[in-house]
Amino acid sequence: MLAIRLPEDLEKRLDSLAKLTGRSKSFYARQAIEQHLDDMEDVYLAEQRLTEIRAGRTQTIPLEEVLKQYGLED
Repeated sequence: MLAIRLPEDLEKRLDSLAKLTGRSKSFYARQAIEQHLDDMEDVYLAEQRLTEIRAGRTQTIPLEEVLKQYGLED
């Protein structure tokens, strides 16, 4: 369980959206947190890969080669 305090303006926006759509404020809070976590995990993974590439521990593959491998070239 998680309890958070929101700034008044954000609380009002969330409350309005919930009333307008008939969904709970918790529903929208969960959606927002999940989306933000997905984005942050993607950023973290990209940063890790970039560090590995710059350190020479990971090789890149040219886009043309990937397209050819999957039969997607023009």
